[in-house]
Amino acid sequence: MTANKSHTIVESVIEKVDCIYERLRDQVIRMGTSTGSESHIFFVFGASGDLAKKKIYPTLWWLYRDGFIPEGTHFIGYARSQITTEKIFENAAKYMKVKDNERDLYEKFVKLNSYVAGSYDKDEDFKHLTNEANQISNQESAHRLFYLALPPSVYGSVSELISKHCRPKSPGWMRLIVEKPFGKDLESSNKLSEHLNKFYTEEEIYRIDHYLGKEMVQNIIVLRFSNQILSRVWNRDSIAAVNIIFKEDIGTQGRGGYFDEFGIIRDVIQNHLMQILSIVAMEKPRSTKGEDIRDEKVKVLRCIAPIKPEDVVIGQYTGDKNSKDPERQQGYLDDKGVPKDSTTPTFAQVVIFINNERWAGVPFILRAGKALNEKKAEIRIQFRSTPGGMFDDDNHGSDPNGKLARDELVIRVQPNEAIYLKLNTKRPGEMGFSIEETELDLTYGNRYKGVKLPDAYERLILDVFMGSKINFVRSDELEQAWRIVDPILEEIDKKKIPVIPYTFGSNGLNEAFDAARKHGYIFRGTYVWKDERSSSETNKEVTKAEDKK
Repeated sequence: MTANKSHTIVESVIEKVDCIYERLRDQVIRMGTSTGSESHIFFVFGASGDLAKKKIYPTLWWLYRDGFIPEGTHFIGYARSQITTEKIFENAAKYMKVKDNERDLYEKFVKLNSYVAGSYDKDEDFKHLTNEANQISNQESAHRLFYLALPPSVYGSVSELISKHCRPKSPGWMRLIVEKPFGKDLESSNKLSEHLNKFYTEEEIYRIDHYLGKEMVQNIIVLRFSNQILSRVWNRDSIAAVNIIFKEDIGTQGRGGYFDEFGIIRDVIQNHLMQILSIVAMEKPRSTKGEDIRDEKVKVLRCIAPIKPEDVVIGQYTGDKNSKDPERQQGYLDDKGVPKDSTTPTFAQVVIFINNERWAGVPFILRAGKALNEKKAEIRIQFRSTPGGMFDDDNHGSDPNGKLARDELVIRVQPNEAIYLKLNTKRPGEMGFSIEETELDLTYGNRYKGVKLPDAYERLILDVFMGSKINFVRSDELEQAWRIVDPILEEIDKKKIPVIPYTFGSNGLNEAFDAARKHGYIFRGTYVWKDERSSSETNKEVTKAEDKK
């Protein structure tokens, strides 16, 4: 490639990215984020904590850098620590990803920030915070957004005192962003919801689940309802099983004390995977408005019975003593914060059934685990076997039983976003009807070269500015999700379900794969996906077991 051609390609990519962001800015303006002279104040509660330094402050910087933060916005951190604004940004520096040519703009952003130290349960500290906010914005009616990057133990007092002392004067509005976990079980979740409802309207509460901000999760609605070819087969007549998978290749990394309070079902399945299930399975909403979409999600969840013990497999990882990586040598019980007799699951698979006309009899297999062989999240929709047996007698495909592979639609949420459809085709160059598995592949890194996908937190915080609630969890959604998992959590907490050990770096539990097979998810182990997303060289990815890759 000549230098001129290379330069032209780079310019084209930059123009494409700029064009996409300009379009997004236009959408933001139309939806009301850019409000002219009106002021906004964004409060970060827990400003000295890990979530704030790793996610919230970097996200606010990226939104500011790309021109999505309304003019006249100020940022106020609040926590109990006696630190300074400079110290906050010093701690967050390595997560900000500031480029050399962005330094001047970054300094402007830092100057828009301030910090107030105070308690989480004293009226006078919240009155002082409001006084500081009024002085900074020079108006008591500035719109106010409060991000609670706090442990759930202080949600109650903080949310009450914010409502009592920090509300803006009319016509200013306020919005409260609440991080998961939204309770530990149905009772505590309902108690938190009841508490918030005393001080806030449902329109003011934004329960944030960052998975709802991911590109491919948001794309499910478009994929389902804008393509007639999929709408026709999205039901029990065509689909044999749905597998929703979340895998992490890291352990608890010293956070075992926190994780041990919740476990993988509370931490991932009850929220992230249940939200994905509701979007995959819901009926077509009346519109793309947030309430219409959330109405349909709730209807699906109401059709699900509580999970039965026989439909659950749980496990806990042990150290891989043969590994050279010190982290992989450590098991869950080796984490300093974990009790030595803990039976908290770090891996779980649950099978869920939706009792309605569309999905009756179709298993939804939700699987999540830490300390596995890779980091991955995906949805695998497996279609029923082709009837008729036309090719059974002379099939020369790779299946030793002579049966055709099932078609399967795979939506890769992370990493390297993709949608691909596994199907059968004639093996090129051979005589007769020799069949092999291949795919129709929409890999985002190939199809949308140069397109920058915003981080999930960027999307969601921008949604809060815009007042869009499509990607946030409503109280009745939350209640239904807890209702489904609550009985099985009680069984696990009482140690009535055996916890199966697995080695750090494993694909998962064979018992889970066997259970999925029993419920109708067929794995053949013959499919090879040529994944060319991350490099120019072909990286062959071989399926091991259901999702074993």
